[in-house]
Amino acid sequence: MRACFRGNDLADIGKDIERPLGQMIRSQRPAARGISTGTLGAALVILAVIGISGAIALREKPFRKPQETAVSTPKVTVAPTSAPAPPAPAAVATASPNASTPMKSGGAQIIHVQTEEGDGPPKAGIVIRDPSTLGQNLKVAHIPDRTLIETSDSGPLPIRSADGRRPFDVYARPWSGARGARVAIVIGGLAVSQTGTQAAIAKLPAEVTLAFAPQGNSIDRWMKAARQGGHEIVMQIPLEPFDYPNINPGRNTLTVAASPDENLKSLHWALSRTTNYTGVMNYMGARFSADANAMGPFMAELGKRGLAYVDDGSSARSLAPDLALKDGVPFVAGDMAIDAVQDRGEILKKLDSLEATARAKGTAVGIGSAFDITVDTVASWVAEAKKRGIEIVPISAVAIDPQKG
Repeated sequence: MRACFRGNDLADIGKDIERPLGQMIRSQRPAARGISTGTLGAALVILAVIGISGAIALREKPFRKPQETAVSTPKVTVAPTSAPAPPAPAAVATASPNASTPMKSGGAQIIHVQTEEGDGPPKAGIVIRDPSTLGQNLKVAHIPDRTLIETSDSGPLPIRSADGRRPFDVYARPWSGARGARVAIVIGGLAVSQTGTQAAIAKLPAEVTLAFAPQGNSIDRWMKAARQGGHEIVMQIPLEPFDYPNINPGRNTLTVAASPDENLKSLHWALSRTTNYTGVMNYMGARFSADANAMGPFMAELGKRGLAYVDDGSSARSLAPDLALKDGVPFVAGDMAIDAVQDRGEILKKLDSLEATARAKGTAVGIGSAFDITVDTVASWVAEAKKRGIEIVPISAVAIDPQKG
């Protein structure tokens, strides 16, 4: 009887396996010998999860975060500046600026980007752009922006555009925007010597800023060559030194004895010599820059026209820093002249001193002239300084800008 009972049990189990799911099981069967509905259901759920996971893994295009999707043929619109800027995502799509992209001063811009990648509907993305890291597209850097030009009897004068853009912003050379050690170098006296100017433009790295003397020849041609080479440029303005006229900066020097109108006329002559520069730099001028009555109208005119002022640092009595802040003029002060002694070893010592200053303070500014020895020494030093982690930046990158402060 005992063996027969076990055979019946096995027959019952075989029938249970063949019975459709959900049909009631006979109550007389011992629960310990059957396969419970709960156990079978759990197994089916696990199988379903594994199946779905495998399907996702085998998709041709797995899910991606929207902010990590590459942009192709972006359609860009600039959002109103009043909208608060959301935190920047870890990785965002970028839109390339072009000559017609409006530049806003102060604060980040929010750009809505529509992508057209893939077969699905366009996906939206957001790019947060810092205007301090952007300047004019270098491919068209030699072409003047007509909205930044005022026609005058002297010639074309720089002016703020109707929408508030400044030559200082539009003609600035782009740079990384990083906070590492930065060195700006300005080499002046271009356009005085044709061969020297050509050599300086050809040999100096594009990050070096070039300053043009208004008394030079073919300035507009050299400006275009310099801008096409990637250089940012400034105009030198002859200002009255002590012991003038025995020491004479040249034609149309601005003087303490001249009236404000006369000095503005001389300033306009220098400014009209070419276009596409971000600011002006003094040539001499220790006496002029220390006189508030002379320097005041001069600095106010720069503020009106949206230009920066680069002080070569040769005079400790200069009123330029305070007047620039008052008139909203971006201001840069030179830390040292790098070629007062025309010797390669001495110039290298000055450049190494600039590097030390930049590592200590974050930035340093060196001023030199377009002598052959200076150009060759600066060119070789810049190449080595970059390897040591120093970023060479245009003069606009180290300016103190009251408008953005």
